[in-house]
Amino acid sequence: MKLALASSLLVITSTLGAAEFSPASQLFSGGVFSLNARLRSENVTQTGLAEAQALTLRTRLGFTSVPHQGWQAMLEAENITAAKSNSYSQAGLNFGGAGQAVIADPETTEINQAWVAATGHHTTATLGRQRLTLDNARFIGDVGWRQNMQTFDGVVLTNHSLAQTILTYGYFDQINRVFSDRHTQGKWRSASSIGNLSYRGFTAGTLTGYAYLLNLKNLAAANSCATYGVSFAGSSPLTATLKLAYRAELAQQSDAGTSPLNYQANYYNSEIGLVAAAGSITLGHEVLGSDHNVGFKTPLATLHAFNGWADLFLTTPAAGLHDTSLKATTTLPGQLALIAWWHHFETATGSAALGEEFDAQASRKFSPAMTGLIKFAQFRPTGTLWPAVKKIWLQVEYVY
Repeated sequence: MKLALASSLLVITSTLGAAEFSPASQLFSGGVFSLNARLRSENVTQTGLAEAQALTLRTRLGFTSVPHQGWQAMLEAENITAAKSNSYSQAGLNFGGAGQAVIADPETTEINQAWVAATGHHTTATLGRQRLTLDNARFIGDVGWRQNMQTFDGVVLTNHSLAQTILTYGYFDQINRVFSDRHTQGKWRSASSIGNLSYRGFTAGTLTGYAYLLNLKNLAAANSCATYGVSFAGSSPLTATLKLAYRAELAQQSDAGTSPLNYQANYYNSEIGLVAAAGSITLGHEVLGSDHNVGFKTPLATLHAFNGWADLFLTTPAAGLHDTSLKATTTLPGQLALIAWWHHFETATGSAALGEEFDAQASRKFSPAMTGLIKFAQFRPTGTLWPAVKKIWLQVEYVY
């Protein structure tokens, strides 16, 4: 068990048991128990592999203590169970799944979060295993779509001393990935520092600058990189019922830390859209560059949210990636929320066509605690270098 997690578990235990800190009865009566149960069916057909079908149940049970004198603690455990363990490849963890498409929801039981936080002088310090998402999760995210989310072992400092400004600093000594702690790539040893400064004082939007210095060890060393970037995102009214939404971002990345690579690549993202009560439509263009045959890296991102739900480009191709997309959202009568998303992919170097993808989703809240979802993704390649992929999800989630 990593130092940050062990330290937080020790502090949580002493916190919950120390009478002078707060009586245990008061902590439990004022604290909050949480339950999250997500039942999901995922079907994947992919060129060259057998069809995969996963029916999984993710259950999380947690307790967050009542804040007391600036202190708070949280402990959360989770279990992921599959109806048929060998009906899909659990990222190579199950021999029976050999030759089938990968569905990255392996069976596991583990501590999902365990942290203690102290708040004072406009600053909160959180120590332990924790979820973290910054900005739009393009660089730092919790991969919440997968049954086993990504969490971080370390310390995160959040400061609100300056008006309309949030400063976040984090140091991580381990990254807990979606493949579970049983997988060789399930835990990344780390000595990484991240910094993010966000200013919300402009009427037109939020200005953010960041530096993500990732030093990853052992099998993850090639993902070590230093990324410096800036973004501006917001919206402006066009009429009483219509807004113009926009986002512009650029970043530069190079190898760092234990990386055996030698490269320097750029990242660009631009989005512009119209937002009304009936829905929205957004045109986007994202470029992940390449240098020395190494694509721009985003190893700690919530990758499923970008470059298509078929998840073919979780790792940027060596020649980089251009993703031109058009996204539309609307809500129909009966509170049925719809999303349709089209992508056209090319390499950043040479502009070689890679393929196109169409994604669609329909979701509905049946109660404040329960949501149902149907989701679809289909990637059609240009040529034979990439496989054709089709994915279908059916999901019900209960959150208490």
